[in-house]
Amino acid sequence: MRMLIAAILMITSSAAVADEVDAAHKLAISGRDDYWNCLAREYPRDTNKAKSDQEFTSLIASACASERQNFRVSLIDFLSLQFPKEEADAHLSTANRAIELAQKDIVTAFVRRRAAAK
Repeated sequence: MRMLIAAILMITSSAAVADEVDAAHKLAISGRDDYWNCLAREYPRDTNKAKSDQEFTSLIASACASERQNFRVSLIDFLSLQFPKEEADAHLSTANRAIELAQKDIVTAFVRRRAAAK
């Protein structure tokens, strides 16, 4: 009987953990989408047309601060649940790299659009 109770508790707790990981994953994806959408709103502004590549890069690096932080936190939370044995610094590095890549993609699109317009 004790073995059955232990097995039921293990199954129940692993299902709860899976649900928690799934919820954290959804929040991380939502955070990513919110951040991307905010960056995308910055991209086509008329005031950006006169900006140099460096000025636009600087603008994007500072834009969408709350969305960026929400994405960072939600991604770190997800990674911490998905990979609990990894160091916290590794999760922070991964989240910062994801943010850096999002910014790089927007800047690359801006640079290419400017080059095509010349």
